[in-house]
Amino acid sequence: MRKKKSFMPDRYDGKIKAMVFAAGLGSRLKPWTDSHPKALVPVNGKSILQRNIERLQSFGIHEVMVNVHHFANQIMEAVAVNNGWGSSVTISDETEEVLETGGGLVKAKSFFSDAAAFITLNADILTNLDLEAMIRFHQSSGSLISMAVMQRPGNRVLLFDEMGQLCGWRNRESKEEKISLQKETLAEKAFSGIAAYQSSVFDKIKQTGKFSLTEVFLDLAKTEKITAFDHTGDRFVDVGKPGSVEIAERMFN
Repeated sequence: MRKKKSFMPDRYDGKIKAMVFAAGLGSRLKPWTDSHPKALVPVNGKSILQRNIERLQSFGIHEVMVNVHHFANQIMEAVAVNNGWGSSVTISDETEEVLETGGGLVKAKSFFSDAAAFITLNADILTNLDLEAMIRFHQSSGSLISMAVMQRPGNRVLLFDEMGQLCGWRNRESKEEKISLQKETLAEKAFSGIAAYQSSVFDKIKQTGKFSLTEVFLDLAKTEKITAFDHTGDRFVDVGKPGSVEIAERMFN
């Protein structure tokens, strides 16, 4: 079996950067997060932050922004001591106020000024999703944003039409819905916490301050092309959930 080669950045249409969201409080992982940041939870001897940075490296992405809030100094020290685990890691300090994913991304806007496109991912997600395939899909689809999604259990799901375009959001338990585009047939898919963007997205985000990316996605879906990249069948673990570290250690060496 031939070993998969990591691609070079020039195989894409312009520079690709990434942002790892690592500012969360990690309340579901207490007592660990009473004295540590969630992003440094170890899985088989490597923190989930290190695993995600090294995963990005394997696809030729070496310039990474990491936002920090909860025990921020521990993350900054880990990055410094390990020389970014081989990547150029920039810190976005949200110590004074955590801005959630949307606000955190906008705060880091200047980092992406020289990128044609970029990736965001949650630090607590481990998956073997093929980022090369996702970026190629994104760049060929003409989408402003491409969202990694799966068919999996969960109460909160996104709604997509037959062409894979984002149309809304639903809470399966409460039946609450937020519809951006009215379509007759909608498919439920769970967001995997990973997305690809054109850098022009910053010109279209209206929200300011503290807000989530889901809010941005649903707002932009009314006028922009936001599409699903379905990677159902890939390995996937939300390490932020109780008991998930043990699952992750069985799935990821």
